[in-house]
Amino acid sequence: MNRYLAITACTFCCILSLVTKAQDQPKRGIGLKAGLNFINVKNVKSISDANSTSKTGFMAGAYWAPAGRGVMGYRSELIFSRQGYDFKTTSATGEMTMDYIMLPQLMTFNITKFFQLQAGGQVSFLIRAKADSVSNSSAPATSKNAMDYYNKFNYGVAGGVEIKPVAGLIIGGRYNAFFGSLNEQSSSGSIPGLPSFIPTDGKKLKNGLLQLYIGYQF
Repeated sequence: MNRYLAITACTFCCILSLVTKAQDQPKRGIGLKAGLNFINVKNVKSISDANSTSKTGFMAGAYWAPAGRGVMGYRSELIFSRQGYDFKTTSATGEMTMDYIMLPQLMTFNITKFFQLQAGGQVSFLIRAKADSVSNSSAPATSKNAMDYYNKFNYGVAGGVEIKPVAGLIIGGRYNAFFGSLNEQSSSGSIPGLPSFIPTDGKKLKNGLLQLYIGYQF
């Protein structure tokens, strides 16, 4: 937990420092974006027949990009991201929905005025987790008790491309690789009594996220 707090504190300190330094710059870029998520969750084999499962969600948010000097620049984003996975066991089937607030902090590289590369880090905060369409003898999990089984914080790296075909319009794609696990349980040993949407063999659920989006920069 101390490591997570330290990473979060450093991230917000970097944002504050960049905002302060950019106050005297005449040009700033503020943008809105929305699009689709394509989520791949690994280690679901322990609760289903497949080694990984792909799911589609959506994302929407805003970003701030101070005016860069030359080729390099910087971007700070605030994104709402709906993710999750489908699960299936001998006693239950269903869908896990997970909502995150993501804070990507990216370096940008302007290859031309129409094409940009992006790379950096991101942190994510889980704000909602709910299991739906569970078919077994027990009652479906509620948002409250589903949250108890997942890490509220995750972190990783992100990289992607963005094009600007006409003034203001942006079209982009980005891949987010998460280093932390979705679930909180230990990494080894069988754990009895877990709900159907969590692996009972102690494995960690790992996920990757592809985002395709369109937006507008003011």
